[in-house]
Amino acid sequence: MNVQSVDVLPILDPAADAAGRSSRAVSLKNLTGVVRLVCYINQGNAATVALTPQQCTAVDGTGAKAVPAAPIYAAQDLATTTVATRQAAAANFTTSAATTAKRVDFLIDPASLDVAGGFDCLRVTTGASNAANITSAFLVVQPRQKGDTQLNARAD
Repeated sequence: MNVQSVDVLPILDPAADAAGRSSRAVSLKNLTGVVRLVCYINQGNAATVALTPQQCTAVDGTGAKAVPAAPIYAAQDLATTTVATRQAAAANFTTSAATTAKRVDFLIDPASLDVAGGFDCLRVTTGASNAANITSAFLVVQPRQKGDTQLNARAD
């Protein structure tokens, strides 16, 4: 990806994650290439955090269902390394229970989604964990249209 043609789309604001939650969904219609879903966890309690990317039919999260298995990279102790190692491709990932800061990246190809069924939006959900675990997420995307005009990924 050319840095000048990359957008960062925050979808899950940092917050405690005791009950689990769903991020905002974004439309992938005006994007090209693989989408990098970056999840950041500041794990203050030894309760694992389940991360599940979901495809939706609209930016309001309508019809959410799991994405197909995708490449996953994880750095589960950011105090010692920023290098994310390849994990088994899957439709979800659960962090270790270690109380460390973590980053988990899913590489999602929009063409792998159920586009024929109207699934052209993406979000992430987190599983129930502990209030001491802070989660957040953003997407790194490449818009189809380059230049000064940005398209709203929160519009269907």
